[in-house]
Amino acid sequence: MSNESKMGKDGFCVCPKCGKKTKHKRGIPCQEEKCPQCGVKLLREGSEHHELWKQKNK
Repeated sequence: MSNESKMGKDGFCVCPKCGKKTKHKRGIPCQEEKCPQCGVKLLREGSEHHELWKQKNK
């Protein structure tokens, strides 16, 4: 089972560049969405990729 399917329908997508948060849209992976402010691909808040990004940017 993938991490996305474990995340549930609620939550947020986060921009790794500017930090903008948007509400996650059910059925659309955050990585397929782009930040409305800067156009960068979003990360699902709490996902493995988001956690790795946070560790890298401490």
